[in-house]
Amino acid sequence: MYQAARFSVFGCLQEWLNYCTMEMLFVYLLLGAIAGTAAGLLGIGGGLIIVPALVLIFSATGISPQVLTHMAVGTSLATIIVTSISSVWAHNAKGAVDWRLFWIMTPGILVGSWLGGVTADLLPGAWLQLLIGVFAIFMSVRMGLGGLASATSQENGHHLPGAAPLICSGGVIGWLAAIFGIGGGALVVPYLSHFGTKMQRAVGTSAAFGLPIAISGSISFAVQGWDNQLLPKWSSGYIYWPAFVGIVLTSVLFARLGASVAHKISAKRLKLCFALLLCIIGVRFIWQNFNLLAGLG
Repeated sequence: MYQAARFSVFGCLQEWLNYCTMEMLFVYLLLGAIAGTAAGLLGIGGGLIIVPALVLIFSATGISPQVLTHMAVGTSLATIIVTSISSVWAHNAKGAVDWRLFWIMTPGILVGSWLGGVTADLLPGAWLQLLIGVFAIFMSVRMGLGGLASATSQENGHHLPGAAPLICSGGVIGWLAAIFGIGGGALVVPYLSHFGTKMQRAVGTSAAFGLPIAISGSISFAVQGWDNQLLPKWSSGYIYWPAFVGIVLTSVLFARLGASVAHKISAKRLKLCFALLLCIIGVRFIWQNFNLLAGLG
């Protein structure tokens, strides 16, 4: 029976500790540490790690296949609200965030992220996972080839398009990011790199975009799933609070660590690291969901 979280923050934490086993607590804390490091290091908000991990966890705990993928995406977006704040704080301290670009693209991102939640709600879970895998492989190839080709870049922002194309691009980026439960780094980083933005600055700016994507997208996922009777206790729409709390407890600390490391790695190495992560995630999801889809036939 559907039940929204309705207690204070501290009440939620106490209830969550009573609700979860020690094994689940450890799993969520570990996932938060890994995702937080990735958020800071790669500017991806940790979503490309959180979503597939939560899909596996939710499946193992018996949550309905009809909603577990949407829960993974919605919960991922909610955690990115917290991790992106910590990550962008560290990147901004190093002067790596283009705030002018951020404010230009944010209106499009907010609208696109909301529509992404609406779109994802219309997709069956297996197809949503398969699309995430295909997307990850595509971005892996693109970033990998870019990293092998050259690490040089133009002066920051000199070749960026005008405001209208940037707003429209923000809409598309927000839409796709919300569907896949990511902070937008997999889209923003190659987009800005294409226009000559230095890699470290592209990563820092993409971390900032994770906040409006996560806020708009997670609210959309909560609204779309609000009356779904298949959701477990402690869910608000497609956001699952026990996983959210466990992940954010460690992700905030490790996001700062990842951001610090990012500024000590060469642009070429950072691109290749990013591409490798996307490739691993993509192959895993495609392999898993070909089996799922075959089972539907």
